Amino acid sequence: MLRLTKVLLAGTAVMALAACGSAEVASPGEGDFGGGTPTGPTTPTTPAPGTPAADCPAGLSNIGLVANGTLRACQLPQDIIGNLTLSVRAGTVYAIAGRTQVGVDRGIDPAAPTGSQGILTIDPGVRIFASGGSDYLIVNRGSQIFAEGTATNPIIFTSRQNIEGTTTLTSQGQWGGLVIAGRAPQANCQLTAPVTCTGQVEGTSAFYGGNTPTDNSGRIRYVQIKFSGFEISTGNELQGLTMAGVGSGTTVEFVQIHNSSDDGIEIFGGNVNLRRVVITGADDDGLDTDTGWRGGAQFGIVTQRAPNSTSRSAGFEFSSAPAATPLASRYVSQPKIANFTLVGRVAPTDAHTVAHFDTGTDATIINSVFTAAAGSVAGCLDIADADTATSQPVFQLVFMSCPVSYRPSNATRSAATFVQAPSAGNTAAGTSTLTAPTGATLTNQTLTFINGANEAAVTPVNAPAVYSFFTATTFIGAVQNAADTWYAGWSCGLSGNTNC
Repeated sequence: MLRLTKVLLAGTAVMALAACGSAEVASPGEGDFGGGTPTGPTTPTTPAPGTPAADCPAGLSNIGLVANGTLRACQLPQDIIGNLTLSVRAGTVYAIAGRTQVGVDRGIDPAAPTGSQGILTIDPGVRIFASGGSDYLIVNRGSQIFAEGTATNPIIFTSRQNIEGTTTLTSQGQWGGLVIAGRAPQANCQLTAPVTCTGQVEGTSAFYGGNTPTDNSGRIRYVQIKFSGFEISTGNELQGLTMAGVGSGTTVEFVQIHNSSDDGIEIFGGNVNLRRVVITGADDDGLDTDTGWRGGAQFGIVTQRAPNSTSRSAGFEFSSAPAATPLASRYVSQPKIANFTLVGRVAPTDAHTVAHFDTGTDATIINSVFTAAAGSVAGCLDIADADTATSQPVFQLVFMSCPVSYRPSNATRSAATFVQAPSAGNTAAGTSTLTAPTGATLTNQTLTFINGANEAAVTPVNAPAVYSFFTATTFIGAVQNAADTWYAGWSCGLSGNTNC
């Protein structure tokens, strides 16, 4: 059932609502609305299995049949104002086209909002597709998304080709992706004008940023985002999931990005925290951070794309604020990472790195595993500039097992920075015994992400003492052993399941 409530925009209607005391919906960061209480029409008679619905719910456009005529495609409005809920509906799949926005930018100040608010709620099992690179969904500042699947019934954002059954193990870049813009701080202007300055989200015309670190853009749980990413212009791309100025009041957990043509997840500023993340087959970087992100991420599996990639791929690419002198004057990124396992690709001629840090990133990485397969020339770590070395990123209980410890020509500086506390368990040339379930493959790469004997022998640092968002564990890496299956059921491409 789909329920749709439109906020009336005409002047007389707005005055009428104001007279009733109901013209305004509270903005993010000021409460948790759970998607509101939308109402709307019911669906017609349920079609027989394998046959399409006769029509679409009110407020959505009927754009015809897909999947060999078995599903009715119902397109979301390009401007979602008020409350819109998408529920599983027999014979129905949902679609977006072009720039589909939740709300109209409400500005930097939650106490003096402009624009219009939208709240999009998506129920477990819903599938939403897009047909081209310029199709993407954006949640604007002051609006919210509540996409909450379950471990056995995830929400899926994907391409039309995937709905039609024509994607392959190497398909990518078939639609834009999901973008969330919030009011949390970001580096481009945080030190000079934090109350009035905003930035523009890469790949879009949307604005982000503000001075509300706890801003709440909603909840994303048990969600797959597949075959996305699109280059709008050189250096200006959409990712699988882009979060710009997203605050710590937002929940992001149990999220998979699969086969993005650019980055899996890119974070621009903000204070959002992530937990239980799977990134498979990103053509560029798995987790990419920019412009002053000061949040944390715990429990993540990142497997890099196979050697036919069209661009450099790293598990992490952490960048910071725009260049300035001195470093102390910048609002630098301070990413905090725990219990990630990065699996480098088999690339015998590609001298890439599994983790790449530059432009003064002040990172803290604990209880993690960086590894690359034998036969490649991959390095575990690249500290790419003097500013990052000056920031002295912390690596504590990070098990590194790669053919090359660190690169490129600044290895001396990298070594001095990376091996800060060898007694704490860092190693540049350990022998990894990561294992994977039988048959778990992505293209030609064997996915090895489950701890073996060497990883199990390492005692982790107390994660909550490093960052309060983290939970305590008894192991390093993302997956303790074969019985630890937090990634199973809702994700694809792991555990022998390549049905993405």
